[in-house]
Amino acid sequence: MADDSSSSAPTKTEKKSWADEESDEEVTSPADPPLGGSKDVEQLELNKIALGGSKDVEQSELNKIALGSSKDVEQSELNKIESLSISEDKGKEKDEDRDGGDGLLDNPEDSNIKAVTTGDSVYSSATRFEDLNLSKDLLKGIYTEMRFHRPSKIQAISLPMILTPPYKDLVAQAHNGSGKTTCFVLGMLSRVDPNKKLPQAMCICPTRELAQQNQAVLLKMGRFTGITSFLAIPADSANYVPISKLPPVTDQVVIGTPGTIKKWTSAKKLSTREIKILVFDEADHMLAEDGFRDDSLRIMKEIQSSSTAGCQVLLFSATFNDAVKEFALRVVKNGNQLFVKKEELTLDKVKQYKVYCPDELAKIDVIKDKIFEFGQKVGQTIIFAHTRNSARMLHQTLSKDGYECTAVQGALSQELRDKIVKEFKDGLTKVLITTDLLARGFDQAQVNLVINFDLPVKHDFPSEPDYEVYLHRIGRAGRFGRKGAAFNLMCSERDRMLMEKIERHFNHTIPEVDNWRSEEDFEKALKDAGLL
Repeated sequence: MADDSSSSAPTKTEKKSWADEESDEEVTSPADPPLGGSKDVEQLELNKIALGGSKDVEQSELNKIALGSSKDVEQSELNKIESLSISEDKGKEKDEDRDGGDGLLDNPEDSNIKAVTTGDSVYSSATRFEDLNLSKDLLKGIYTEMRFHRPSKIQAISLPMILTPPYKDLVAQAHNGSGKTTCFVLGMLSRVDPNKKLPQAMCICPTRELAQQNQAVLLKMGRFTGITSFLAIPADSANYVPISKLPPVTDQVVIGTPGTIKKWTSAKKLSTREIKILVFDEADHMLAEDGFRDDSLRIMKEIQSSSTAGCQVLLFSATFNDAVKEFALRVVKNGNQLFVKKEELTLDKVKQYKVYCPDELAKIDVIKDKIFEFGQKVGQTIIFAHTRNSARMLHQTLSKDGYECTAVQGALSQELRDKIVKEFKDGLTKVLITTDLLARGFDQAQVNLVINFDLPVKHDFPSEPDYEVYLHRIGRAGRFGRKGAAFNLMCSERDRMLMEKIERHFNHTIPEVDNWRSEEDFEKALKDAGLL
């Protein structure tokens, strides 16, 4: 697997049984998705030697920017604690009154977001985008391009924190599909000066797909601002140009994956001295020990030491387990905090079901006879497999039997991955099979159905569910408050045990589809989910 810092040229845009195999390393390794082939593996080893390798660098050295311990964020050291909320009475307007049609943002009563602020700043929730003192050009983009009418709950609470001097750091958690991307994109667009032709804002993402998606949102929202963006992701092999032969980055906003961003900063082609705002999307994965922690901390340390303007750090995700949360609060120890209790994170808009099947072949029959039968009536479907091979085999089996579907996973070339994802986003394909490559942050409003062909498990502990990944997976349906359904296919005692742990963890009982053979039972489930 090749590191995403492997030779690649970013894209510049103006305004511009299977489940037990080794899991897809796409989102569990500090490296970005591989191009495939032994040369990439060899290059990874060379990169590790050049960088010193995570094993060669003591973690204590990397964590120096996270000065102090958890004691630094003890309640006694907070100068001011304030709970922010939006009156639930204000949240009872109809969905169509809050959003112009691209997506239905969350109702304010959907979740109980607890806010803790530090320092003397007092924040008032924004009930209108006009409350945020945004430029006319930004407001025009919000209303005419994004077609939003009012801020969602997470936006109403977090945007005043992001946009109010002295621009304190923020660790923010909210439901999938609640409008988190708008929060940090609007924050970046608001902080940069379009007349300065150099990087002033940076957003770091775990995958190329998420980086591309975030850039698309930024370009759409900032259409009238004159702000340009730079996409720092591994280049297509056909378009490779050495970074040394490319001009320095002059765009105001940089969005990309950590390895490629490091490559550009190391080559002195990407200046960080004017970076005012640094965003980590899917921050729990970016700061996890088995994720991108080393790269993330290096980039953060470089920016904080070189920035002449002072850099605001924003950490956004739908999930933060206890260990990552504690570490995040050490990294931004004097920042504001927004968190949701884990029991409240399960998506009420997405109806979850468990389906017991006698074996793996029966799971495939369920997809053929039930999912394809009803899925065409309810919108698009994403099927999650745990490994690349599982995704590949499922795709081959379905395609061979005449079922139209596509599959994307980390072993594919960058060009093919982009093509498959674009076709799905354009609505040209209806069923997409994938690994956890697309579990996080992948927005497609027409996805109403999610199938867990394999339940997500921790890669080092296969008997333990990956609760965060489970939540991210089912969150691909029911985006922006729409209704959705998720079917968990199981065929072993191990699957049953995993599902019981998931139910206990979220304190949420998941109903069972009584008979895996029964079309009537599946039809009833989809009707109960509001999809038929």
